[in-house]
Amino acid sequence: MNRRTLLKTPIALGGAALLGSQLAGCNPPETSSETSTPSPSRGTPAAPGSRVLLAYFSRAGENYYYGDRTMLEVGNTEIVAGLISSAIRVDTYRIEAADPYPESYEATVERNSREQNSEARPAIAGTLPDVAAYDAVLLGSGIWNVRPPMIMRTFVENVDLSGKTIYPFVTYAVSGLGNTVDDYTRLCPRSTIGNALAIRGEEARNAGAEVATWLRSIRLLSR
Repeated sequence: MNRRTLLKTPIALGGAALLGSQLAGCNPPETSSETSTPSPSRGTPAAPGSRVLLAYFSRAGENYYYGDRTMLEVGNTEIVAGLISSAIRVDTYRIEAADPYPESYEATVERNSREQNSEARPAIAGTLPDVAAYDAVLLGSGIWNVRPPMIMRTFVENVDLSGKTIYPFVTYAVSGLGNTVDDYTRLCPRSTIGNALAIRGEEARNAGAEVATWLRSIRLLSR
């Protein structure tokens, strides 16, 4: 897997993104002529009867790092997504922005602020996945200004997640889950929001045990 993600300043991108949406969210898109089938990842089979989609957004480049900055070739959320797909059998869909976010940390902070303030829905590159066959969706992103990036709203508002169980996972700098659960609960009224996982971005590479514990807690990993 390619790996990328973003954590912003302790406040600006350490927890990031949106204000309340006026859209119903997680309903069937009105026009979705193009869909793509996510690529399968190898791993331990999930719980019997469950088919799992791992969908995530991640950004590499200049990132927050213990109050300073560091350059990441692979984003923290993508690292956690890799740990998940190594532990259980999932199909993986990477959410990518049609207009990629800047490599510069400060420039990304500024863009995120504009997107939050304008209630933007950044376009997603390529086609969206067909999620009809899935029982559970593991939905991952960084936390930018206390919330998932605005592109996550684009995703959940344009993919029919009704009837699915959504398990959020995030990487963060200072704000933990932030408003993630509240946001998805509001945006996805026809979905069930399950237990969520928050991993500090600086600790993503060493989070295997924490990821495994979470997967066991949601009954997707038996041992």
